[in-house]
Amino acid sequence: MRVISGEWRGRKLIAPKNDATRPTADRTRETLFSMLASRLGSFEGLYVADLFAGSGALGIEALSRGAAHCLFGEQDREAIDALRKNLAALGATARAEVRAGSVLALGPAPRNFDLLLLDAPYATGAGSVALDKLARLGWVDADSWISIETGEKESIDVAGFAIEAERKVGKAKLTLLRAD
Repeated sequence: MRVISGEWRGRKLIAPKNDATRPTADRTRETLFSMLASRLGSFEGLYVADLFAGSGALGIEALSRGAAHCLFGEQDREAIDALRKNLAALGATARAEVRAGSVLALGPAPRNFDLLLLDAPYATGAGSVALDKLARLGWVDADSWISIETGEKESIDVAGFAIEAERKVGKAKLTLLRAD
């Protein structure tokens, strides 16, 4: 895995050695960030949450492209170790916060986020469940963009959110949502 664009373009990222996480493929990440860039224009100054973060590749990509800060949420110990090593290797720890624990156990938002990246385990519905809960806890406002990665045959339906775009990439489906 490598950072695709921005300040750390081409830098390698490590992934946990266990099977508890599924890193987002470079091609899928590239497609996602192209979809987001066409809607956001720039990542400069954004506050991002990378939830079900794994190695942190999605949030690190946002930081590399100019995001001001990223909160990473992950519960797997090996993934958290890989995430912390990736942040340290890039010198990104000052712009990052790592929350160890279940995304579903997160409490009220420390602030609204401009972009939420949810890459939950496929075929669990956890991304939709998490978005519903996070919206009620103030993590999302009318200007927030939300990305949920699922398996290609899964659908997203969260009350209060409209699908802005969907794209299949290999076995993954990327869905961008906004509060309606």
